[in-house]
Amino acid sequence: MKEPQVKVGILTDKEIRFFLNTTYVADGKTVNGKQLVTLKKGSIYWNGNLYKELPFTPLIEQNASFELFDVSIGISYHWERKENQRFLGTIKFIVEHEMITAINVLSVESYLISVISSEMSANSSLEFLKAHAVISRSWLLAQIKKKNELEVVDAKYSSCIHSDDELIRWYDREDHLNFDVCADDHCQRYQGITRASNEVVVKAVETTRGQLLYSGDNICDARFSKCCGGISEEFNYCWEEAHYPYLSKIRDNKKSEVILDLRKEAEARKWIKESPESYCNTQDKKVLSQILNNYDQETSNFYRWKVSFKSERTFPVNL
Repeated sequence: MKEPQVKVGILTDKEIRFFLNTTYVADGKTVNGKQLVTLKKGSIYWNGNLYKELPFTPLIEQNASFELFDVSIGISYHWERKENQRFLGTIKFIVEHEMITAINVLSVESYLISVISSEMSANSSLEFLKAHAVISRSWLLAQIKKKNELEVVDAKYSSCIHSDDELIRWYDREDHLNFDVCADDHCQRYQGITRASNEVVVKAVETTRGQLLYSGDNICDARFSKCCGGISEEFNYCWEEAHYPYLSKIRDNKKSEVILDLRKEAEARKWIKESPESYCNTQDKKVLSQILNNYDQETSNFYRWKVSFKSERTFPVNL
């Protein structure tokens, strides 16, 4: 069976700079080195020509890589920043929403090697990374399967539910119509081979190759979180109107405590103000350093934090 491919949306801008580390083929020409694509007249402008879409495919697949400049990571989070990132496989540019989007096309297993060392630290234990690989692979293939099924029946994904007194909207599938998943926290962190430098990461993916989580005959939509706040959430309250028995609310500790009803003001207030026992409520810096990436460790006490504000007011003076 041929290994499936995944299309990952990396970067969207009106101008994208990148560097081909090996020889690639684009528009029938072999190219390498520094490249620039810009938006011009609603098309992709490169090498004196306009294109609606423009793929750069490795001449030789093995070890072929490219570097994208100024990729945004942690979009809308407190640690948002830009960095240069290296990727394997094909880079394809398309036009959408009057911008150019860079899409990386590569094998699922190569994608996973990056994901489990981008979501978490590549220095985590082998068993931890193996579990992460199975979860991430399951989530990814569940998304691809769902997208393909919708395309086959030409069905439109509904992200809203209306009632007389309520409007619920989810921000998930409709964000990525032209590729399978994005590269940031909205989907799974995928930062190419920038951080995938540990042999243990490769071993974790290779030893679990093709392993998936199933519920009945369906691949599990295995959503995951570093820190649930002490109680995991039900799927249908976060992602869409779907109920999965494997994603239900549970207390994240060894004790079988009663789960508070956070819809009630008093119980929600009590939950917010306390610091309950929980697997993700650890202050052990050694554990955190083995699991979290550097930018996560900058705010490693993410379970609870304090923010202080200074207010300055000026008053008009009548002279």
